[in-house]
Amino acid sequence: MRVTADEATTTYATARADLLSREGAPGADRRRALTALTDDWLHALYVASGAGDIGAALVAIGGYGRGELAPGSDLDLLLLHSPNVATSDVTAVADRLWYPVWDAGLRLDHSVRAPAEARRLAAQDIKVVLGLLDSRTVVGNDALTKQMRESVLGDWRALAPRRLDELRLGVTERIERSGELAHLLEPDLKDSYGGLRDIVSLRAVAASWVTDAPVAALAPHRDVLLDVRDALHLVAGRATDRLLQQEQPAVGRRLGIDDDDPADVLLRRVSAAGRAVSYAAETTWHRVERLTRRTGVRAGLAATTRRLRGSRSERAPLADGVVVQDGEAVLAADARPEKDPVLVLRAAAAAAQAGMRLAPHAVERLARDSAPMPQPWPESARDSFVSLLGAGRPAIPVWEALDQSDLWSRLLPEWAVVRSAPQRNPVHRFTVDRHLVETAVQAAPHTRRVTRPDLLLVGALLHDIGKGRPGDHTENGVALVREICPRLGFPPEDVDVLAAMVQHHLLLPETATRRDLDDPATVAAVAAAVGDQDVLDLLHALTEADAAATGPAAWSDWKKSLIDDLVVRTRAVLAGRPRPEQPHVTAAQRRLADAVRATSEEGVAVLLDHEAGSTIATVTVAAPDRTGLLSTVAGVLSLHRLAVRGAQIDTVTTPEGARRAVQVWTVSPAYGEPPPLERLREDVARGIAGALDVAGRLAAREQAYPPPTGTAPPRVDIVPGASERATVLEVRAHDAPALLHRVSKAIAAADVSVSAARVATLGSEVVDVFYLVDRDGAPLSETRAATVRVTVLGELSR
Repeated sequence: MRVTADEATTTYATARADLLSREGAPGADRRRALTALTDDWLHALYVASGAGDIGAALVAIGGYGRGELAPGSDLDLLLLHSPNVATSDVTAVADRLWYPVWDAGLRLDHSVRAPAEARRLAAQDIKVVLGLLDSRTVVGNDALTKQMRESVLGDWRALAPRRLDELRLGVTERIERSGELAHLLEPDLKDSYGGLRDIVSLRAVAASWVTDAPVAALAPHRDVLLDVRDALHLVAGRATDRLLQQEQPAVGRRLGIDDDDPADVLLRRVSAAGRAVSYAAETTWHRVERLTRRTGVRAGLAATTRRLRGSRSERAPLADGVVVQDGEAVLAADARPEKDPVLVLRAAAAAAQAGMRLAPHAVERLARDSAPMPQPWPESARDSFVSLLGAGRPAIPVWEALDQSDLWSRLLPEWAVVRSAPQRNPVHRFTVDRHLVETAVQAAPHTRRVTRPDLLLVGALLHDIGKGRPGDHTENGVALVREICPRLGFPPEDVDVLAAMVQHHLLLPETATRRDLDDPATVAAVAAAVGDQDVLDLLHALTEADAAATGPAAWSDWKKSLIDDLVVRTRAVLAGRPRPEQPHVTAAQRRLADAVRATSEEGVAVLLDHEAGSTIATVTVAAPDRTGLLSTVAGVLSLHRLAVRGAQIDTVTTPEGARRAVQVWTVSPAYGEPPPLERLREDVARGIAGALDVAGRLAAREQAYPPPTGTAPPRVDIVPGASERATVLEVRAHDAPALLHRVSKAIAAADVSVSAARVATLGSEVVDVFYLVDRDGAPLSETRAATVRVTVLGELSR
């Protein structure tokens, strides 16, 4: 018996209402049931309309084509017909199809096309092609649907580079309009970046064959977002994709979240899903750009062919166990993460410092195979960690890559609590974990202002680590830092400073904006709390970074002026602290200098201390003191690819009155093991004798590497009153090959001697202090000191 359109519609409306009113959380089963129910109804309408008589196909496109119907979804339908069917016949059939849908109260997005017409429109409108890529026949002539889909898909692949640029532009515009799903208090589940529309875009990228897109891996995250949208439609009683705060508790309960704060748990789930989608999108779009930017169709297809054939491009070394391939950081063929627990941090730091991403397959292998990190962390692990944080903006995609593989929660178990934790304060633009990473990024440009850039970066990352737990987040944070930082390998005195940074991270902004700065008690209280100038400087830099990471509303010229005023006043109270004296030479260094003297008046001694398997070595050099010696030795170490992590340089006078320079270098080989002692000793001697063109060889090698970008400018200061016997020059800069050689060479060119030096590389930041004297061994005049400062700054700025 043939069912009329009215009968089919009545039956469908009853069954649909019953399905949507059932108890229990929405889910994929209910969406499949709703899709099947709607298919059956449309099948009946198709028969009743006579669409079969003209050989038409009723095609579901978009979300309906994918089987993702939500309670308030549109029905996106295409009536596909042969071109030789009369227009009047097609129009009559379409009317008999569409009116029952409208009568049922459902929203309908409909079109009537021949396959060639659908193909033409797809070539003109990116939205059309996205819908048709997910088309399926509900009922009718499936051959028409296949013809249309194959032609649209063929055009999409043939013109992929150009069309993907168009799609990417739309994504960018949508980000500006709708923000990032993971960090919004009221996200749009479809249009916010990381939402459902981005999954559709990734399906289109995968269909283009330009590069892979992890569509299947995103299925659980897609289901989370679809479930939340279904529950939102049911709670709101209307079609909406924006998850408003007032509806979040009810949506959480509708999803079966049994918690005192279902809205908080709900937002964590949405944020985690959005982050996974946005990370996959960023990675995919990065590869699309790399594969198509050289131009277009032919190069894009060539890149695709190479990928399908599994060809490997040339690899260039980036760090020990890390190489560059196709513009991404990947693991070297001989890398063994199961035996090298520091590799995960070394790879992350190397990628971020080079402004690159970690390739997804490298992250997968690190997540699968990495050995547990020793406790406390080795110095090389802590150094790589700080270097990652100091890379600035490029650190974010690298951090996110490791986070998506749950590596941070393994390295820092406390991180799991803040991960994707929402901040209900509208001033904040990020979740707690992203805010912490963003604060470290914002702190990187301030590393020149503090004595310990490593503590600034780590303190910035951990300043709100106490959030997401019951109780006061500052008190929680102090306790957590005292647990975390010893595991990271920080000594007790550094842990105390980091704990003070967390404890007082709100001290300056709250005091400056809430207290009378003219009251002496106000400044005295701040001075008593911070204790010394170094902590004050760290808090000052952290305050600015924290505000920048929070959002525009957290900072203003007025607030900055108040905080700067408070810092100046507090610095005056603390100004009476003792100045550091010029350091003394150790007994071991004196013994080495005496041994050199006993050997020969012109003798040069070089010692190398290195334990097998260690990434750190000590090189000790003793030689007759002369201008330019520091530059020469630093250059030779750089030629041997020994990165200077620290150095202590002093000058001693033997009983006979001869002056000997004693240099103790802490170095780290860029690759593998340090060079043999004999080679190192020979090159140091040749460099000192002038037989080795150190500067020329370094300059030639430097030309092969692009200069770093996005780093804070160098800073060079004369520190007044720091020593009675010498002029103290302090240099702060981003680490670079042969940096110390260049600085010390500039000092030597000014005809100034270095009587002592303290060199430290903290992550990717250098803090070098030089004690300078003139030919008579006296401190420099004010004019000459200023000239040296300008000379060194000029060398660093070139």
